[in-house]
Amino acid sequence: MIGETTEYTMIVHGQQKHTVTGAITAAPGLVVFRMPNDQSINCAARWRIGHHGGLAIAEAMRREDAFKGIEILVQSGIDWTQDTDTIQAAICADTVGDLTSKLSWTWCEQPGSSYMPGDVTRNGTYTDADIEAAAAEYKADGFNAMEILHAMTHTVPWMGLDTNDFNEAHNRIADLADAA
Repeated sequence: MIGETTEYTMIVHGQQKHTVTGAITAAPGLVVFRMPNDQSINCAARWRIGHHGGLAIAEAMRREDAFKGIEILVQSGIDWTQDTDTIQAAICADTVGDLTSKLSWTWCEQPGSSYMPGDVTRNGTYTDADIEAAAAEYKADGFNAMEILHAMTHTVPWMGLDTNDFNEAHNRIADLADAA
């Protein structure tokens, strides 16, 4: 049922399988899930759109963008409940290019395309200690609220937060940093 959480078995690196708990059934044949921290540690886009057969379709930095990507996929008219081979046989190169282009407008990209050096698995999640450390750093640098906003949009873990969570974190950091 749409909106329910489920276990999802994703296929990684060809035939290796990894089970994810808490995947969200977003549309018939499609799920959205957060990449487990032991997978793709250099990929800052932690949210994936997966096909029920286990293959990744797209990745997004933010959860809300993954759901926007689902809307594009549903609007494509493709029956995502079919098996992977049937879908691949039915889709021409123009359709793939069109879908890729439309997905990019929702900030969804080809899986594995958002490489960053180091372990960025915490992107999109933070603790109070992260807030305090960021506030101390930005205060020491003399950043104002706008400079903090700009810096946060380009750093882990902040750049992976959904809009409301990002705004809340920014406000807390700006307050602690005494930024005007």
